[in-house]
Amino acid sequence: MSTPETPLPLHGLPAKSAAALDLLAGLKVLDLSTSIAGPYAGQLLADLGATVVKVEKPRTGDDARAWGPPFLHGESLWFMSVNRGKQSLTLDMAAPAGRQVLRQLVAECDVILLNLVARAQCKLGLDADVLMGLNSRLIHVSITGFGVGSSRADLPCYDLIAEGYSGVMDLTGEADAPPQKVGTPAADLLAGSDAAMAVLAALWRRQRNGKGCVIDVSMVESMSRFMAPRLMPYLGSGELSRRTGGRDSVVAIYQVFHAADAPMTLGLGNDAIWKRFWDAVGQPEVAVDPGFASNALRRARREDLVERIAALIGSRPRAHWLELLGAARVPCGPIQRLDELAQDPALHAAGFLYRIDGPDGPIPQVGLGIRFDGRTEGTALPPPKLGAHTQEVLGQWLGCAAAQIERLRAQRIV
Repeated sequence: MSTPETPLPLHGLPAKSAAALDLLAGLKVLDLSTSIAGPYAGQLLADLGATVVKVEKPRTGDDARAWGPPFLHGESLWFMSVNRGKQSLTLDMAAPAGRQVLRQLVAECDVILLNLVARAQCKLGLDADVLMGLNSRLIHVSITGFGVGSSRADLPCYDLIAEGYSGVMDLTGEADAPPQKVGTPAADLLAGSDAAMAVLAALWRRQRNGKGCVIDVSMVESMSRFMAPRLMPYLGSGELSRRTGGRDSVVAIYQVFHAADAPMTLGLGNDAIWKRFWDAVGQPEVAVDPGFASNALRRARREDLVERIAALIGSRPRAHWLELLGAARVPCGPIQRLDELAQDPALHAAGFLYRIDGPDGPIPQVGLGIRFDGRTEGTALPPPKLGAHTQEVLGQWLGCAAAQIERLRAQRIV
């Protein structure tokens, strides 16, 4: 817990006022999803200026609200990482009165985000056939583990499961160690990005023909597409890649090396970079050695090359190599811990990491990292408190009077 004597890392971030992008201004999105993938898609759309209403279960809300510790101001930081820029409406969709309110909201919105399997969508009347019957212009987005049309459609799935299916875990880790998942929920975030991208494509088509769209995003397929640079070589050659730790199995040299004080990355990805590296380290004779003239030749002698470069890099501190090789335009970099990443001056200068004022105090933000006409996003809203915008949404979207909303509260519908 933070005290005045022990400030949190977020207190060192630059402050940023709410100044949201407006590229999707006027777009209304209902985000019925929970956990990471769907909410991340909703946050991306909110970052671009859409009005995103997060529809949550009364009293408990999104599953990710309970994911902690760590918590900040009593809220899960995992939840807060994928829900900025949204309004929160509580609604009991299992109750007939709740479903009726939802149908009215669907008639008013442009996009609905769901992460329910097909069977659950049908049970709740949230499937595309039903909802597009209420709104023919609706963009109906499902983000599930396997896809609503898959033979595995009803199987539950989390990021870990999708990573296992995709092959990324089999190729992550040291050769003599067990498979490892990626250090962030990669399948969730990729599927969320795919969903947001698909929404933009569907909006462009709708502008031409006025019709909605049914979008079906599979976490397993999103993550497996991510593996294309590994999967394609196997499909076309039969050569099966195996775990190699921080070493690439195609490019020589492309891996982690240990300087005298800390690890670093080094990527000698083409012949010109290969030459610049050896010139920079004062061994130009290696650069012109015909035995190393191509990547194929270097791959054949990878073990000897790795040993030679490892001895060289290990002789001096990392800062020496980063300065020397950076000046020579040789791709290299530190392996940053999260605390080092959080203090990265270039990310601060770019406005990528910042803090905003929330209702209970400052909240850290990890930005969109995309610039539009030179601008990146601020945020219109901090991650919402559960149900904080129920009255506002029902009043503005549906014209509900205060007394009507109070009746819904009394019935525990909202």
